[in-house]
Amino acid sequence: MTAMPNSLRGQAPIVVIILAGLLATCGWLLNAQTAGPEGPIKTEIRKENGRFRLYRGGQPYYIKGVVYVGDRGGLFPMKDLVAHGANSIRSSGSVATLDEAHRLGLSVLVNLRMRTEKVDNFDYSDEKAVREQFEAIKQRVLQLKDHPAVLAWAIGNELSVFDYTNKRVWNAVNDVARFIHEVDPNHPTLTVLGDGSINRGDIVDVRELAPDLDMLGINYYRGVETVPDKIRKYGWDKPYIVTEWGPSGWWQVPRTKWDARIEETSTEKAERYFERYESVMGKDQEMCLGSYVFIWGQRHEHTHTWFGMHLPTGERTEAVNVMQYFWTGKWPANRAPRLEDLRIDSRAARDSVYLKPGSEHKAVIRADDPEKDPLTFHWDIRQEVARPEAYAGRGEKPAEPMPELIVKAEGPELIFKAPAQEGAYRVFVYVTDGNGNGATANIPFYVSTDVADDRQ
Repeated sequence: MTAMPNSLRGQAPIVVIILAGLLATCGWLLNAQTAGPEGPIKTEIRKENGRFRLYRGGQPYYIKGVVYVGDRGGLFPMKDLVAHGANSIRSSGSVATLDEAHRLGLSVLVNLRMRTEKVDNFDYSDEKAVREQFEAIKQRVLQLKDHPAVLAWAIGNELSVFDYTNKRVWNAVNDVARFIHEVDPNHPTLTVLGDGSINRGDIVDVRELAPDLDMLGINYYRGVETVPDKIRKYGWDKPYIVTEWGPSGWWQVPRTKWDARIEETSTEKAERYFERYESVMGKDQEMCLGSYVFIWGQRHEHTHTWFGMHLPTGERTEAVNVMQYFWTGKWPANRAPRLEDLRIDSRAARDSVYLKPGSEHKAVIRADDPEKDPLTFHWDIRQEVARPEAYAGRGEKPAEPMPELIVKAEGPELIFKAPAQEGAYRVFVYVTDGNGNGATANIPFYVSTDVADDRQ
């Protein structure tokens, strides 16, 4: 695992965080004064000295964004984004979401949902269905186009996922882009491709069949450093935004012998955030206009900890620390705990841990806090719920903890009993520092009667 440079591990005084928030607010005030409090703020793409640049309200605007899923009852308030240096969110949210974003000085990349051929069984040769979808999008655009929080429009998300066959989808995208340009001269358009689509060369079809698009959005996780070369390889000659990126996806990681995906710890994820930001946003100054990191908050997708930059209880992980560094140039004054090497009976996830039903075992995690804050450990055990055929976790529900399996939980050590029922499970650990920061890791195991010696 490549570590963050030691020279970047220093702590920042808390005044830096406050100053970053004030600067973001000042930027919003400038834009608001330029456009008027109730009217749109114009977004422009300019090419200067061979480089694409984004301008908002006449001022240079590099996107420092997050994919935002809502505050979830106050666990992930939008105001925290400003405090950490972000300036934009990607959202399918309501007018109230846009109002709150504007109040805080944040812009919004507005998602315009379009159905997909493979996941939604949508037929882009069905003219009636395509027209109905267009009319629904049209109403949303007309409703929001003059809102001062709008930055740009994202027309569809990964519409060519799972080896689509009907290229008419791009004609439908272009129809939306053309309509937006007719009614909204203030905000550019893009569509979003996923990593599989990029690797397959779908950029060529988008370029030819949707020429009215102004930009390209790209969702890419492990391997995102290849994006700048790939978009050039396929002839894309407009700017792009990395619309989703973050830890390694569940489709990109090693697996156990029974096909359970091995999730990175929150510390490993932070390392990936650091490396991946540097390799794309930190380097491609010619075509990249910024990014939206995935995901501010928490949600279930194969596990309830996989993509969230926070714990389910709201604590910030190291990923938030990394993004504050890139957004502001300063680390937080108090940083999240670091984790290493969660094991069951000295075995790591890659060892494919098999246990006998009802047998007793010990799980151990190594944890450290940069400020030596006292750490609190919470453990739980859950049945595996991930389905290999599920797309983005659709149809999955988080399994409930099984506290009856915990014999003794004492700090970084857990004594537990394997479930009586055969099948796949995980041990989860959550570590908090009492200052709003946290860390998490998990290890899969499989309960089977066919185990000669479950400690070998």
